Amino acid sequence: MNVHPSPDQDRLIRKAIAAGRFNSADDAIMDALALWEEREHRRADVLAAIDEAETSLARGEGQAITQEAMRALTEGVKQRGRAGLSAERHDRR
Repeated sequence: MNVHPSPDQDRLIRKAIAAGRFNSADDAIMDALALWEEREHRRADVLAAIDEAETSLARGEGQAITQEAMRALTEGVKQRGRAGLSAERHDRR
């Protein structure tokens, strides 16, 4: 597969290589693909959660949305995101 980054992307890649973040353009591209893959997994998880919620609501189940419930949900999402980023960084080492 041939990848042709835009001039701005090429400058960004070269700058990251010069800074020692990557050894090559291929490494930078592979990192970008890994991030895309992770984003797609998260997207699939969100869509599955939405489907589950819709099914639950169709069964008459549900929970009132309060400010406290939203705060708890937001905090849980943040913690899972931080844990995922931390694990991802550890795996790259």
